[in-house]
Amino acid sequence: MNARIIFLQSIFFILLTSVGGFLLSLTGLSIGWMLGTLILAAILAFRKPGFLSQTSKKGIPKYWLYAGQCILGIELGQKINLSVLTTFQSHWSTITIMLLLSVVFSLLSGYLLWKFSSTDLLTSFFGTTPGGMSAMPGMAEEVGANTAVVSIIQTMRVFLVVLAVPLFVVYWGSNTGRHAVSATPSIFGWESLLWTGVLIVTAVVGYYIGKKLKFPAPWLVGGMLTVAIVQTAASSYAGYNLQAYWPHSVMILSQIFIASSIGSRFHKEMFIGVKKIIVVALINTIGLIAAMFVCALFVSKITGIELITSILAFAPGGIAEMATTSIVLQADSTLVVAVQVLRILTIWLLLPPLFRMFHQWGERKRIHSHVS
Repeated sequence: MNARIIFLQSIFFILLTSVGGFLLSLTGLSIGWMLGTLILAAILAFRKPGFLSQTSKKGIPKYWLYAGQCILGIELGQKINLSVLTTFQSHWSTITIMLLLSVVFSLLSGYLLWKFSSTDLLTSFFGTTPGGMSAMPGMAEEVGANTAVVSIIQTMRVFLVVLAVPLFVVYWGSNTGRHAVSATPSIFGWESLLWTGVLIVTAVVGYYIGKKLKFPAPWLVGGMLTVAIVQTAASSYAGYNLQAYWPHSVMILSQIFIASSIGSRFHKEMFIGVKKIIVVALINTIGLIAAMFVCALFVSKITGIELITSILAFAPGGIAEMATTSIVLQADSTLVVAVQVLRILTIWLLLPPLFRMFHQWGERKRIHSHVS
């Protein structure tokens, strides 16, 4: 019975917050559905109205976020093509250097957070690393970091990036999103419906594969990779590009689900006792976003990649958030996802052992200072 109430409340919460997305979309802002929903969800989560009491304690159930990620994974998997390999083949050295710099900047940000706040070194690193909201808290829990602080910092960074980067790109940096070529219209028919069903099943299988291989955000990454493989293989075999029935309204649902889930996790209780951490983390986050913008600007100048695509590719906002933004702003979502996935995989494979090493160094230094 309690699960049913939470389910109904979460549906009401999503419908209510989507009004914010609808209203902001009327302004003509292409990212309006996500931003409006996110803002209203955060406001409701902070105010904690009585009719949303159970939903607003821990946010709406995670399966709404997973549903949004699954939809997004299918959308992006259909877009994977040889253009990504061509881009990397032409500019692999520049992109690799920028990715490594983004990791270095996140490590520096974590060190500064640890140095100027009361949080421990391990928590600082996991909090400031742009590994995605769905992946980093879980990874932090496995090594004993403070997951509450990690979640706060990750949420704050994503919130700032999702709000600031698209607005900056649209109103100052580039107008590409408003004049991009429209996507191929989705055609309704039995063949396209059947292929849609195949891709949905493929995405679910991809989730289990991703979960087995411990991918970050397996609904998104696993689903995207398997859909990309099946889409490419089947289209090559058929001799033409197989089209699924995938209207734009489906991506609006993905934006609403993801934004509602993110916004619903903003709570006043999360900030009790961590004021100094939040202030330092906020300054660090702004600095990290600015540093990555400079990197994106450099990559755009050197490689000729559109500024909007470069900014979203290197923005420290996580795969799901930046992928959604890239699609609705009509940037090169394939490159954005490829760079974000590569950074996530680099972080997932290399940084946790490095974090443990730094943590052990910090513990030895702390013990030595007490002994002295």
